[in-house]
Amino acid sequence: MVSNNSMEKNRMSSAPHRMSHLRAAGVSLVVDTDSEAPSILHWGRDLGALSQEALEALRLTASTARLHNAPDAARRFSLLPGERHDWMGVPGLSGHRAGSATTPRPALTEVVVRPGSPDGGEVELRFDDPVSELEIVQRIVLEPSGIVALSTSLRSTASAGAPYDLAGLYAQLPVPAIATEILDFTGKWSREREPQRTSVRDGMHARDVRRGKPGVDSPYLMAVGTPGFGARHGEVWAMHIAWSGDQRWFVERLPEGAGAASAVLGGGELVRPGEIRLAAGESYESPRVLFAWSDGGLDAVADRFHTLVRADRRRVGAQPLVLNTWEAVYFDHELPRLLELVDRAAGIGVERIVLDDGWFAGRRDDKAGLGDWQVDEAVWPEGLGPFVDRVRERGMQFGLWFEPEMVNLDSAVARRHPEWILGPAAGLGSASRHQYVLDIAHPDALAYLLEAMSALVERYAIDFVKWDHNRDLVEAVRRTGGEAPGVHAQTTALYGLLDALRDRFPSLEIESCASGGGRVDLGVVARTDRVWTSDCNDPVERQRIQRWSELLLPPELLGSHVGAERSHTTHRSADLSFRLATALFASAGIEWDLTRCTEQELAVLGRWSALYRETRDLVAAGRRVHAELPDEETLLHGSVAADGSRALFVWARLGTSPAGQSGRVRLPGLDSSASYRVRIRDEIGAPSLHQGEGPAWFDAARAGGIELPGAVLAEAGVPMPTLNPAQALVLDLTRLRGEQVRD
Repeated sequence: MVSNNSMEKNRMSSAPHRMSHLRAAGVSLVVDTDSEAPSILHWGRDLGALSQEALEALRLTASTARLHNAPDAARRFSLLPGERHDWMGVPGLSGHRAGSATTPRPALTEVVVRPGSPDGGEVELRFDDPVSELEIVQRIVLEPSGIVALSTSLRSTASAGAPYDLAGLYAQLPVPAIATEILDFTGKWSREREPQRTSVRDGMHARDVRRGKPGVDSPYLMAVGTPGFGARHGEVWAMHIAWSGDQRWFVERLPEGAGAASAVLGGGELVRPGEIRLAAGESYESPRVLFAWSDGGLDAVADRFHTLVRADRRRVGAQPLVLNTWEAVYFDHELPRLLELVDRAAGIGVERIVLDDGWFAGRRDDKAGLGDWQVDEAVWPEGLGPFVDRVRERGMQFGLWFEPEMVNLDSAVARRHPEWILGPAAGLGSASRHQYVLDIAHPDALAYLLEAMSALVERYAIDFVKWDHNRDLVEAVRRTGGEAPGVHAQTTALYGLLDALRDRFPSLEIESCASGGGRVDLGVVARTDRVWTSDCNDPVERQRIQRWSELLLPPELLGSHVGAERSHTTHRSADLSFRLATALFASAGIEWDLTRCTEQELAVLGRWSALYRETRDLVAAGRRVHAELPDEETLLHGSVAADGSRALFVWARLGTSPAGQSGRVRLPGLDSSASYRVRIRDEIGAPSLHQGEGPAWFDAARAGGIELPGAVLAEAGVPMPTLNPAQALVLDLTRLRGEQVRD
């Protein structure tokens, strides 16, 4: 819903003060389009349908006191904050023209309000800045999900002279004084999305990303909330930068506050010096920065992002069951063994086979061949045809691994085109995984990749591409054009290449992989169909990685594979039932040499495959919920149908705990007015119990099912069996009677 004094285009000749009230999904966003400093008067809980008088009252009460030793006018925190309005924090816009024009004074010239259908809407603000000689367009969108999306474009209006060198362009929203705690993420290879918390203090909590991609230590999502906010409680204001290159994230608090607010939450693209230089008529478009508010903790934030992502998908719903060959055969591409792998995969219900690294020219290990995207005739004398034909004969889809943005120096491409390598001409720095970066913004390099990949997709009717990216961008300067910094150009070229492939092959699906989860952001997700969450298939690590990854992405986009008993990355052994239960709540697959599996293991995999196909639509459309537990060694999470009719939960134990009993554990998201049939799905293997026996309800549920009231399950909770470490229990709940669940 949009309420303002005019739904039509408003020009500066109209009333001097205008306010736009956007509403969607329990969120209100009130934008004051004042001619001096357009600002946000409210972002958070829905205020209801406000009259013009109520909006004026909101504006009046946003005015702050004038402090001692302060400007003579009360400070306002504008949508383009800067020194012009006495803001001493991070400016919304900064740059210069040959060392001058450093004090922007954007003047609002036009306001366009577009109501949403049926909810939300957009406010577009147009500015002219006579100092910087820029035309600025800022777009504030309230999505139907309740997500606020901010983006800004710049166009140089100078007729001649020095270009405008952009230093920073950041979206920032105010947060109130009650938000005193910060949550964001760090990580490393095979341990992505590690949460960390700190307090809001005077000054900045800033995270700069300079890897040329978000990285395995990506902040991922930065949240500010009331003290101790958790999965199901607390008021939270959160932000994500939908961009696949360098980034800046921050929470900033000054002693004088930010207008009527206490602190600001902001971010955007981190621009390298000299990277964005706008000559006359040239433009720059910032990435979208997405902001989410909730009064129901992190699960409610995730609900908003999941709704947004699912609404924007070209393909909605569950993913096919995959087998990837990497941890099965690595570089050992022997056709008879691979054909046996295909046959066994088909026998247990696999729907897609992905041939991983090792199929292209000169690729017998990771030291050579990257960039030469032609089939290695020495290993595949008949091409990939015999393998692909067997995959098709067995009724499965075919996928292929690429790493288009990387190159080995030991490759035909690097030898023929050293100018295509991203790095100083005076000498490249250290290799990483024996590889360097290809400058895909070079038109000839981009054309080569597009044609080489297209030829293979067309020849083999490829259904799926695993798109890898296995190193950071270091000294990322382009060898053409005076060795200008190249991260921004590389990122936009990546988007262009992905878009071109999708245009040529509309049915082609693409997975974003970057040494596992090193490039998981909503910029690349807008152009791909799933992400490879982590290179770590160890289910103990995966439970936590997936728990935090799904704070932003719905589970059907998170690739999760069942590996061998002993993990490739951690060398830890885990029971098959635990590995299977972990992959069930994601886009599931197998990365295991099935030719070495026993008949018993294959039978269990077949039952798990059937269970995945039975429940994947629920996981791909349901709301993700997480119990708040005092014991960090236990997890209870699930997917609940939107109408509450069915739910699938897993109770997992990662390690031992001081307590011998869990006490009552609430199953969140259920309809407390209904009754549910509760079953234990142990066809994938029964978990090992620490005490030997479980609670009475558990024994009945395992024996065939038990009927329990929703109020007992969701409000009172039930005691969970004490599992041994690295064990999981899958619970399947079906509503028997009662009203539909209410939000």
